Amino acid sequence: MAKRLVRTKHKIAVAGIPYQVPPAARLPERTPAVLAVLYLMFTEGYAATAGPHLVRVDLCHEAIDLARVLAGLVPDDPEAAGLLALMLLQHARASARTDVDGALVPLDEQDRDAWDRAAIDAGLAELRRAVRRERVGPYQLQALVAACHATAPTPSDTDWDRIVSLYDELVAVLPSAAVQVNRAVAIGMASGPQAGLDALAGTPDHPVRPAVRADLLRRLGRTDEAASAYREALTRTANQAERAYLQGRLRA
Repeated sequence: MAKRLVRTKHKIAVAGIPYQVPPAARLPERTPAVLAVLYLMFTEGYAATAGPHLVRVDLCHEAIDLARVLAGLVPDDPEAAGLLALMLLQHARASARTDVDGALVPLDEQDRDAWDRAAIDAGLAELRRAVRRERVGPYQLQALVAACHATAPTPSDTDWDRIVSLYDELVAVLPSAAVQVNRAVAIGMASGPQAGLDALAGTPDHPVRPAVRADLLRRLGRTDEAASAYREALTRTANQAERAYLQGRLRA
């Protein structure tokens, strides 16, 4: 990587390529790539791929700050506001996602009083601003899903049918493995674990897929199959908090 950087710097110097801030007229064509990078940065902060901590708060805050700047630069882009809304709504749960020992706490067991209500209100405001443009894209759809969770007073109040319908829309515009696996989770919550397992069967491979399958099998009482799936899930993550959670499920 160091050699590649040196070669690139040399090429820039020899060719006399100037550094230029793009004019406002070119921002729309560049915005999707910037949104993608900010989303990746936030995702790594939200659930670190490796290390002792589930959440990297520094990355989440940096991504949110940059998303806020970007939303101000392109106020007519609803996806910029949608991504900012998604980040705020997701990160509002940060303090409740782990216990005092740093162990992972699943969504349905989190203390909702510990959620950051100011961040939720700010996220909902950004989401309203985005959807008023009537050009709903993937980030807005994901933010709408996050809003369903953020506004449910208790786990049982979660509108899983609404979440499934949002994932149906999301799959149509962003048929990624992650989206398809999350849709199967939502179906499993709305229509029962067997329905979720059936939906999961047709999804592409994804690092969290074995853990989702394990949980659905556990809920169905198919413990031997669930244990096997938990063992596979353990091979797919290097995050210590996630591994501890999966190991606890496997022991249970």
